[in-house]
Amino acid sequence: MPIPPEVTGDEIDDDVRQELMSLPKGLAEDVSRNLVMVAQLIDEDPERAYEYSRVALRLASRVAAVREAAGFAAYATQKYSEALAEFRAARRMSGGVELWPVMADCERGMGRPERALAMAGEPEVQKLDKAGQVEMRLVAAGARRDMGQLDAAIVTLQSPELASGAVHPWTARLRYAYADALLAAGRDAEAREWFAKALEADKDGATDASDRLAQIDGVEFVDAFDDSDDEDEVEDVEDDRDEDVEDDREDASDVVSDDDVDPDER
Repeated sequence: MPIPPEVTGDEIDDDVRQELMSLPKGLAEDVSRNLVMVAQLIDEDPERAYEYSRVALRLASRVAAVREAAGFAAYATQKYSEALAEFRAARRMSGGVELWPVMADCERGMGRPERALAMAGEPEVQKLDKAGQVEMRLVAAGARRDMGQLDAAIVTLQSPELASGAVHPWTARLRYAYADALLAAGRDAEAREWFAKALEADKDGATDASDRLAQIDGVEFVDAFDDSDDEDEVEDVEDDRDEDVEDDREDASDVVSDDDVDPDER
């Protein structure tokens, strides 16, 4: 696949570059450029990101960073079985546990929430950093909801991290998940409170907490650029114009009616 010439491969993280040093220089450059494309496209165009990840995978399938990138690209396109296989391969190569939560979420995506819950109770969770543990809690709560255990999902999300007033990169998503679970349980007032707290922590716009708040408050936004509104206005103008023309015709007809014409001019 074509790669823009401005993408050199030097944009990748140092730890990934270190892994690629085991490859011949030219090959390492090709792989790194494809990995850069994956990172740039995975949010806005996951399908294209997936294609670049497959190229990198063909070139260097024995590099853990490549398998991980391929896993995230597959995950972004909802190819959960494929993503799980790539994450497992990356974990075997690296020996780390960082991918444990997303592996569990792949189980959810494959319709196996009970396996995700089982993974939430494994010793690997204790080896995760705080962000990873919060992520695992989110996955476990999602699995509970998948199984129809809404109250259990709410309890799962209740934690010191949720109660803390400190704001971390994961704070908005944790508060949002809790608010969403409360809303699903019919606890609207509490849900509104937590959506507001999520919005307060969401500096990067990672959630749609503001939209959810508006929905709860019954606020409707009108799109100022709605084409349908423009079409309606055009139709109204045309209708008015047709009515004016018809009125003009009737007026003209009245002016030249037989009753108003001089008998000598007939």
